[in-house]
Amino acid sequence: MTKSYFTTIVFLGLLLLSTLPGNAQDLSKSITKHLEIHKINASSYVHISTITLDSGNTYPCNGFIYIDDKEAFIFDSPANEEAVQELIKLLTSNNIAIKGVVFNHFHRDCTEGIEIYQSLNIPTIASTKTANMMQKNNSPLPDITFENDLRLNLKSKQIINQFVGEAHTSDNIISYFPAENILFGGCMIKSQGAQKGNLSDANVNEWSNTVSNIKKTYPNVNIVIPGHGKWGDVELLDYTIKLFQNQSDNEK
Repeated sequence: MTKSYFTTIVFLGLLLLSTLPGNAQDLSKSITKHLEIHKINASSYVHISTITLDSGNTYPCNGFIYIDDKEAFIFDSPANEEAVQELIKLLTSNNIAIKGVVFNHFHRDCTEGIEIYQSLNIPTIASTKTANMMQKNNSPLPDITFENDLRLNLKSKQIINQFVGEAHTSDNIISYFPAENILFGGCMIKSQGAQKGNLSDANVNEWSNTVSNIKKTYPNVNIVIPGHGKWGDVELLDYTIKLFQNQSDNEK
């Protein structure tokens, strides 16, 4: 076998591998100025960005990216516009089509940059409860709304988006990925050791009940992603349930 022939065979083999379904580049190797990407598995990534609070302090926020065969859904937008633009660029530069962005609830650390997505014809998705809250805040409205349950398909994989009950806000949902047994809980789920956080729109009386219902509804969950802090397993559900047990509205 000649050297040139061998080189050609190797090149063609690498080209074939790069075009196989689901063989996307490891996005976690593409950290940008305003955005961190952490790999959970070949289909699942956590994106982390920062929000600037009224005090001037910054606070890291989690979102989720689900990919299959060069298509992706984003769950919660990055929390600043620079990070939104960097995430879109990261995905599109890897030839990954963004099928939509799902907002967990109406707060800005979920919905930031909605105008950017809409200007690029990327569908924005939220519950009607979230859309109503966004309207009250004079925010642009999502393109697609649903009542309590929305099933999305990403190639062969299903995504369950569901309103289970009030907690961090009256509109917060969860997104569950059965093929991975991953639950993206957003800000209603607390990382280990976290405090109660922002309760300005919370229903502390129902918070524990809501998370208990999530645990019952999705008993096979293996990985739980909170809105802030380190992700983990079902123990994050237990921690959150315990944190908000026997609460009263007077604690807000």
